[in-house]
Amino acid sequence: MNEHALRDQICELGRSMFERGLTHGSSGNISARCDDGWLLTPTGSSLGKLDPARLSKLDWNGKLIAGDQPSKENFLHLAMYHERERNQAVVHLHSTHSVAVSVLEDIDPADVLPPLTAYYLMRVGSLPLVPYFAPGDLQLAAAVRALAGRHHAMLLANHGPVVAGSSLAAAADAVEELEATARLYLLLHGQRLRLLTPEQVADIRARYPAG
Repeated sequence: MNEHALRDQICELGRSMFERGLTHGSSGNISARCDDGWLLTPTGSSLGKLDPARLSKLDWNGKLIAGDQPSKENFLHLAMYHERERNQAVVHLHSTHSVAVSVLEDIDPADVLPPLTAYYLMRVGSLPLVPYFAPGDLQLAAAVRALAGRHHAMLLANHGPVVAGSSLAAAADAVEELEATARLYLLLHGQRLRLLTPEQVADIRARYPAG
């Protein structure tokens, strides 16, 4: 895909996510690889009102090449790309239900959400919880980098999900599946659950490796 088309696709995805309530205000950011660097939504921008020409373009050291100043969370994306060279896009949201799950006390930090559905396992897989760091703290990048080699999706404590994908569409599908599963988990929280069995989980993961 050429860079012009990729810019348009990022803006279309941002607008769609904003209009469906997956992001709000100026929260969340989207990035994608291009031939000579990577594109990222600018700092302070609403995903519902992105301008393709003003997207930030950066090199692989995080230096701005063109466009507006990048999101202050650009280091999260860079950490994912450095550890996951096969992935082409990263989506980070502050989506309501995922954030809600990230503040619960009784979640497993090694794998936050239980195997409620096959599609969650197919698109997300396992979901580790990254410890809380203040926005912009570079220690968060180190924490993400430590997990990114083994996980294409993770949940930042008291913050939101970060998901990489083989394409922009794949990253979007995965983060939306995560948000839908987080909502389902909250609806069922405290109820007796019939989870997928370990054998069913192993079968899905063998058939459809996530990430």
